[in-house]
This record gives sequence, C-alpha cells and structure tokens, in this order.
Amino acid sequence: MNPEDIKVLLAAALPGAEIHVEGDDGRHFNLVLVSAVFEGMRTIKRQQLVYAALNEQISSGAIHAVNMLTFTPAEWAGRGSA
Repeated sequence: MNPEDIKVLLAAALPGAEIHVEGDDGRHFNLVLVSAVFEGMRTIKRQQLVYAALNEQISSGAIHAVNMLTFTPAEWAGRGSA
C-alpha cells in the first residue's frame, strides 16, 4: 500500500478530516488526523475509529504498523499548526 491508498480509506471513514500520511516501505505508516468527529472522544476511541477504517488491510498484512496522532480542530489549532 502507499500513503495515498491509506488516505483514501481514511477519507471515506472520516469525511472532511484533514489527513496526513507518511510511509516509505509500504507497510509502516505515520498518520496525523484532524477531525471534528473526535470531539468528546478519548484517545482510545479515536484510535479504534481509525483502526476500524484500516482493519481489512491490517488483517491481510498489507499494513503492518500504524502510528497515529488524532486531534480535534481546536486541539490542532492549539498546537500552532492550523
């Protein structure tokens, strides 16, 4: 898989999200996701939502590892990254 493939899967699960994907070996990916859907969710719930979108690819071995950072728009803006 390539980063664009991952981005397409995540965009379908998180409409309107800002999605950044990095990965250079096709199996390990770093994600930064910013979405209003994360409002009121604890970190584990946010991660579960993202993993659900990628479950098929993880189960098949197409994706081996995912590191992610999830933010609401307010959290992202608070980091000075907006």
